Amino acid sequence: MTLRVITSDACILEGADHLARIEPRFAAIIPALQPLPLRLRPDGFGALLGAIVSQQVSVAAADAIMRRLAAAGMDDPSAIAAASAEDLRALGLSGQKARYAKALALADLDYPGLHDLPNEAVIAQLTQVTGIGIWTAEIYAMFALGRADVFAPGDLALQEAARVIFDLPERPRDKALRAMAEPWAPWRSVAARIMWAYYATIKQREGIR
Repeated sequence: MTLRVITSDACILEGADHLARIEPRFAAIIPALQPLPLRLRPDGFGALLGAIVSQQVSVAAADAIMRRLAAAGMDDPSAIAAASAEDLRALGLSGQKARYAKALALADLDYPGLHDLPNEAVIAQLTQVTGIGIWTAEIYAMFALGRADVFAPGDLALQEAARVIFDLPERPRDKALRAMAEPWAPWRSVAARIMWAYYATIKQREGIR
């Protein structure tokens, strides 16, 4: 099976053109959102740690914590594995996220090997690590692996963007938004980028780091 992977702005444009053709609501908002963000980041421990830190906190708060971790040398798995929970909490992690960070540091994931797995297998493997839920795994697949057809329907910013874009009476929950996104294959990751960009426009703040 050939995996569709986003590698450049040209890929984003291709996906956006496809989505504009099949969904009039996207066609109406895409022109004002250009250029759509690429949002790719290096894969590996740091990207997954960043996704854990970003769980249920604002983009600004997550960025601040990641800067403190990096300044203290705590963006390395061996350093986090050796750190105490108190050390990590002092840098801004909650007690729960300190446990998650240490579990990730000790998980010995085969990061290069993830590139060869289908999306479902990537998410299944990552969610075996304590603290990595489906949202975190999907964010990693989208941004660190560049997968073009992954969505994150549990994301509150995407839910709010969907409510406004599609004129819904309330935010769609995870299951409903996942079903709504199915027709956007094989470019659901680009649909997510469109919706995050739209959220940033209407709320004047980023919905994802």
